[in-house]
Amino acid sequence: MLKQITGLHHVTALGSDARRNNAFFTDILGLRRVKKTVNFDAPDVYHLYYGDETGSPGSVMTYFPFPGAGRGKPGTGEVGATGFAIPEGSSTAWAERLAQKGVTAITPEERFGETRLSFDGPDGERLVLVESADPRAPWTGGDIGAEQAIRGFHSASMRLRDVGATRELLGFMGYETLGRENGVTRLAVPGGGPAAIVDLEELPMAGHAAQGAGSVHHIAFAVENRARQLEVREALLDTGYQVTPVIDRDYFWAIYFRPPGGVLFEVATNEPGFTRDEPQDHLGETLKLPSQHEHLRARLERHLAPIGDAA
Repeated sequence: MLKQITGLHHVTALGSDARRNNAFFTDILGLRRVKKTVNFDAPDVYHLYYGDETGSPGSVMTYFPFPGAGRGKPGTGEVGATGFAIPEGSSTAWAERLAQKGVTAITPEERFGETRLSFDGPDGERLVLVESADPRAPWTGGDIGAEQAIRGFHSASMRLRDVGATRELLGFMGYETLGRENGVTRLAVPGGGPAAIVDLEELPMAGHAAQGAGSVHHIAFAVENRARQLEVREALLDTGYQVTPVIDRDYFWAIYFRPPGGVLFEVATNEPGFTRDEPQDHLGETLKLPSQHEHLRARLERHLAPIGDAA
């Protein structure tokens, strides 16, 4: 069993409108836009990162907003909901805020004894706020105070026809099963701290998901550095998984593989972080380009639509 993985690093989803996406996560949810860059493989599309003050691992939701993209089809083989930690007792205030902002499908829930509030994101993706005694400091640069602000990820929930293979893989990756409730198996990294929970929803009769706007593209798990990442890669290869070479994503190093359940997994390093090319006080303010796309800057700055302020 691996010991290098500490929990979630980031979750990356697809969107359809960069301005609407930016407004939702900064103005409505109160997260900080910590980076405005482009998709490595499609540089005419933004890659937007939202998180806490520094974009700490375990706090960052990222999006590829492809203009006009059609909605994804929910189903199995995907991350069905992304959960954020909020202070205990704050879900009522959040429900009022979301309703005032026109957010749809706001639903109070309970899972494993936790008070939750689920709702639709800007492209119908399911997002969840979970009351938690989370010690992390929130970003409060907007109009949401510390008594209510999001702390970072709480969990991610995967929809699967059969949870067996994914549960076994997560066990190999260092996760332990905490319990099962209403068809949901909960796993967590022992001692992993916040953002260490993964829920597996078993839906044996559901159809397979089709990706589009609102779909999660991949889920990333955190390791401290490149040395730990290489240890994880070698262990996965030895177990028979097809794992990509290490890829430089500017703000972290990444490897990818796809388990039998269908959800694309990434293992990402905590280094070097988002301050490598911007000072902390000005994260997310200017367009940052990967070096291989810097020669396209003039064209991209004309092509990419303005999306508003960083906070």
